[in-house]
Amino acid sequence: MARRCEICGKGPLVGNTVSHANNKNKTRSLPNLRSVRANLAGEIRHIRVCTRCLKAGKVVKAGRGRPTASAQA
Repeated sequence: MARRCEICGKGPLVGNTVSHANNKNKTRSLPNLRSVRANLAGEIRHIRVCTRCLKAGKVVKAGRGRPTASAQA
């Protein structure tokens, strides 16, 4: 499974950690992904979404079970 957001496409970044002696070691920064049950075009499925997309409201989370009494009113 790819470490990539299914909404915005954000993926891992690659860079170097540089020491004082100018030695370079590869490093990876992974995106902050969450597995979410989402409602996409009327279909409920599990997708991996970055937290930025969750906070921005680009994903509608799917509810679980029956609706509550307050949601029906």
